[in-house]
Amino acid sequence: MSEYIEIDAELSDDGAIWLHTNLKLTAAGDEETYTSAAAMETGSPVAQALAVVAGIESLIMRDGEIALTIASDADWHAVIADATAALKEFFL
Repeated sequence: MSEYIEIDAELSDDGAIWLHTNLKLTAAGDEETYTSAAAMETGSPVAQALAVVAGIESLIMRDGEIALTIASDADWHAVIADATAALKEFFL
């Protein structure tokens, strides 16, 4: 991919991690939901890129946003860093 991705991360009050990007990750109005790493591995290319990030339990992707639910013992700083790196590598 040749587009440059910008990512802003936000930790919500319920513990979910939101990644806001400048790119459309799904078709307009579509939502992709993955409830496990195994589901991400067989999902869209973006979901597959995030499947390698340790600690992600579920993922919802809509337009330019991604909501991640992480394992209770996961370090959310590490998950954000790894997810951001995986997305930037995917869009290189």
